[in-house]
Amino acid sequence: MSTERRSAAEPVVRVDLGHRGGRPQTPVALEARVREALARTPAAGTRCFLVLDDASDLMDHQVHYERLYSHGPAEVLCLAYGGADSRELLLPHVLQAAGVLWIPDAFAGADGTEPGPGEGRGGGGARRGDGPGGRIGKPGPEAVDEALRPMVELLSELSVFRAVLGGIAEVPHGVAVPAARVLEHDLTEEAKARAWRQALEELTGQDVPPPALAVEGAPGSDAGPADAVPAALGHLIGDAVPRALAGRNWLVPGGRAETRRLACERALRDAEDGYEQVRGPAGLFGRRGRTVDLPERLADLADALGAYRGCVAEALSEGGGDRLSAEQRSGLLQRGIDLPELPEASRSAVGPGLRAYTERLIAAGLPLRSVAARLGALSDRSAPAGSAARLARLDDICPERMPEELASPLPFGPDGPAFAHAAPVLLLAFLAGLWPGPGWVSGPLTGLGLALLTLLMLRRRPNRSPARPLDGGGSTRSGLRLVAGLAGGAAGGLAGTLLDPPVWAGAAALGLAVTGSVALVLRDWTAAVDDWWDRTDVRSAARSLHGIDGLLAETAVQDWLFADARYHCSDGARAVARLVRGLADTAEECLAAQDAGAAGARRSAGANGTAASAVSSGAAAGTADDPWDRAGWGDGDGHGDGHSHGVGDGHGGGPPRDGGPPTGRTAPWDGGAAADTPPPGAPADPPWLERERGDGGPALVPTLLGDLAGGATRILATRWAAVERDPAEAGRGSVRRPMTELLEEERAGLRRDGATSPPAFSAEPGERPGAAELLGVSSDRAGQLLGPDGGVDEAVPLCRAEHRRMLSREPTAVRQVRFAPEAMRRGAEPDLPRDGWHAAGEDIVWTPGGRHAGVLCLVPLRAEIVRTVRAEEGEPR
Repeated sequence: MSTERRSAAEPVVRVDLGHRGGRPQTPVALEARVREALARTPAAGTRCFLVLDDASDLMDHQVHYERLYSHGPAEVLCLAYGGADSRELLLPHVLQAAGVLWIPDAFAGADGTEPGPGEGRGGGGARRGDGPGGRIGKPGPEAVDEALRPMVELLSELSVFRAVLGGIAEVPHGVAVPAARVLEHDLTEEAKARAWRQALEELTGQDVPPPALAVEGAPGSDAGPADAVPAALGHLIGDAVPRALAGRNWLVPGGRAETRRLACERALRDAEDGYEQVRGPAGLFGRRGRTVDLPERLADLADALGAYRGCVAEALSEGGGDRLSAEQRSGLLQRGIDLPELPEASRSAVGPGLRAYTERLIAAGLPLRSVAARLGALSDRSAPAGSAARLARLDDICPERMPEELASPLPFGPDGPAFAHAAPVLLLAFLAGLWPGPGWVSGPLTGLGLALLTLLMLRRRPNRSPARPLDGGGSTRSGLRLVAGLAGGAAGGLAGTLLDPPVWAGAAALGLAVTGSVALVLRDWTAAVDDWWDRTDVRSAARSLHGIDGLLAETAVQDWLFADARYHCSDGARAVARLVRGLADTAEECLAAQDAGAAGARRSAGANGTAASAVSSGAAAGTADDPWDRAGWGDGDGHGDGHSHGVGDGHGGGPPRDGGPPTGRTAPWDGGAAADTPPPGAPADPPWLERERGDGGPALVPTLLGDLAGGATRILATRWAAVERDPAEAGRGSVRRPMTELLEEERAGLRRDGATSPPAFSAEPGERPGAAELLGVSSDRAGQLLGPDGGVDEAVPLCRAEHRRMLSREPTAVRQVRFAPEAMRRGAEPDLPRDGWHAAGEDIVWTPGGRHAGVLCLVPLRAEIVRTVRAEEGEPR
């Protein structure tokens, strides 16, 4: 009676041996149903069967009950309905070990239909004449099915099944008539469709550019814990060298690369030492400064830097754009680059890191398309381009023309405007000429001395090599200084004559002028040498040397040592991104099919022009998820049931046969939804059943989204081994079928109990929100039913008034089973009244799923009503 896909091993297996549409079934069809039911039982342990049978056919079906017991320990609960005109209940001998619930009338004597327009409640229903005898107002088989649906759903819960079976075992003959008061919590069909759409839309998301990737724990990272790439993958998506490998020497001692690297260091050190010797007073006046050949040392540095750069460039070209082969590794070793086998370079951490990252993104609530985009970005970042791609960066660090420019001496000379060079000389010569008399000689001589010292600077310039034809030339503006010195000396002599200062003042001025002249020359020399050294840019060559070292280390780690791990990470991330995108595509197809089905239902309703046709169209589109459809009870012969169930409870019928979206296992997301208000003539609720429908609580959509995200994680969990083994092949795999099954399972749970029961793969079932938060209904009525003695007086026997004389008059013989789903207890308010949850009886059976709460009283029959018969050979089965 359900098209809901059930697992291969069900706790309670339903077996339908009853009539279909009021027509008896053939023995072959019944045998096929039993065989199919046995296939759904667990391989070990006690099997539990809930059998739905016509009370008048129990004797004929004895062989089928024997089959249920023939494959090991079994517990059988038979729900026998009908037989209202019988004076006794005949049981086959095999049912002595079973429990039998006899329901003479599921409507407890009430009319099984809603009154039509202009009709009273007892004036008959839409199925006048149906059933034996054609009695006016007698419920038809469809109405009976709808009335029995809550009872069957309730007894399919293993805990209730065993509690009822245990209670029946304590009554005579193991047969009882149930008296029930059942509260059913559910969602409106509109709320189910709306919540399902919102959950799917939030699950899939949109294609948006991913944010910049950040590594977990990286300094300055703004990424949250969910967005951050695990540290195990961090060294695969950037150019940084892992801390464990930082400072490692990748050059073979004594090898070609290290020899050139050391030569470069020596040449750089020599050049810097020569510069320090030249720039001071010794460079201008001492003998050691004259022996320093800076151009030659710079040429040696240029040659060494060019040789080291060329060696590294050859090594980078050798790497190519693929994984490092044994031949390439050997070639690098010949060039003096060592790549040892290190545990840090293993790709063993890639798979767990990818899995942790993907599951973290999904668990954080990111839409599947956003997860796929981040995985795609990770794939792009981790894919190595090969060491040859780093040649451009080598050119940025150390251009090919740098050694040549370094070896070419630059002009030497003081920099600055002419006034800055002439003014100090003019002033010093003027001071030297202030001594009256001798000043006419000392002033011009001071200017002449400054000019000669300037010529000495030009002669000792550091850009001229005595051993090589290397001379950058230069200019010290000695002529300008000579003119300024002579003019200043003459002006000073004239001023001394006119002012006639004391002798000691003139002598002091002369001493100051001489000291200033020496200081001026030394300052100009040092400044000119420093300026020339800066323009030579030896410091840039030193930076280039260290940059080449860093580039070589990055290349050794990222493009050579970690090449296999990076390729594996890139391929794996790309494969998982395809799988995640496949999950999103399947969910979008589900959403599109739902929209198409809903549009078809609206068109059908508009064409018929009546509300009844709209309801029928919606009911027709909903059978794929109807948990009461007889197909789920197993019909091995493939015959249909010949009828559709009513829609009084909000569940739909079968799919449209004229081109609607596919239904069943291939598409559980049909778009139609049954109306919440039954049309005239639809089956009415039985008097023992109360329905409360909510419009959805605040936790409904987040819970559905969490279930689907958890299911997506579970689907991906089955693919990680393939991703680690062969990412390319794993990425080509399809996840359509498992995702379809996940959507079908979750949609069935939504239709079955409003998603109040957690799926089997739920990581924290105890943390699931309660029924009030999911369904948006109050738990007050359920609390009243489950309080001390609550609901017992309200229980309605499932028989007519004339049948009650067949029931036992002994009150102590009645057994009670009180039940409620855990979802109704979860999230209950702490200040409930005393007749609420805190005062609930200890005998309540808390079911993990379902949507029914209440009490089931098992009323035994009088001794003469039940008769056990052993069938003789040749009697009909």
